[in-house]
Amino acid sequence: MSRDALINCIKANLYEHQGNIPNNFADHLPNIQSKLVQEVLKENYDFGFATVEHEIYDESELEEALSQNITDLLLELGSGFAFLGRQQQLVVGGRTRKIDLLFYHIRLRCYIVCELKARPFEPEFAGKLNYYVNAVDELMKSDDDNPTIGLLVCSDMNKTDVQWSFRGISTPMGVATYNNIRIKDALPSQEQLAERVRLLQKELHETKRLMNKSK
Repeated sequence: MSRDALINCIKANLYEHQGNIPNNFADHLPNIQSKLVQEVLKENYDFGFATVEHEIYDESELEEALSQNITDLLLELGSGFAFLGRQQQLVVGGRTRKIDLLFYHIRLRCYIVCELKARPFEPEFAGKLNYYVNAVDELMKSDDDNPTIGLLVCSDMNKTDVQWSFRGISTPMGVATYNNIRIKDALPSQEQLAERVRLLQKELHETKRLMNKSK
């Protein structure tokens, strides 16, 4: 088993249950809504349905890989998620801002702003997500909608970093991780497979020849 595969297995066991996502929901949402959001969001998402070109990739490549498999993404997120768009544009002060992925959750009756990071959590990520959540609240949310939720999905995180980053932020948000993203280069090409078959056939033929010779 490779090191990456072992890490993925460990993560899968560590983040087995929902409701453990690091968040500030209890501080900024009514009690019932806070509990419901925590039930809906996961601490870790399995992106095993998505493939990127190389082992080192950026957010745009991750976003593209997920968007190409939007049905699988929605299944992994869970029931109630409606996909509204990728790189959703918001015009603030004459300047265009773009949200990685925007969802509306039917059961929660709120927008969910999802920002993707193809690297471990950094404190400054919380500030950017906070801005986007506020922008959606101001520009898109109606009076019938519940407060917009921010969801940051990154490759790894330190929970202390996350909780300290939430201090002073008044918008509800949570931070999750992802694993099992597939690397295209890690898979043998058709030509490589054909060459392996040829070598195995050659080895088998040589083994048979030696066995016949020894009789």
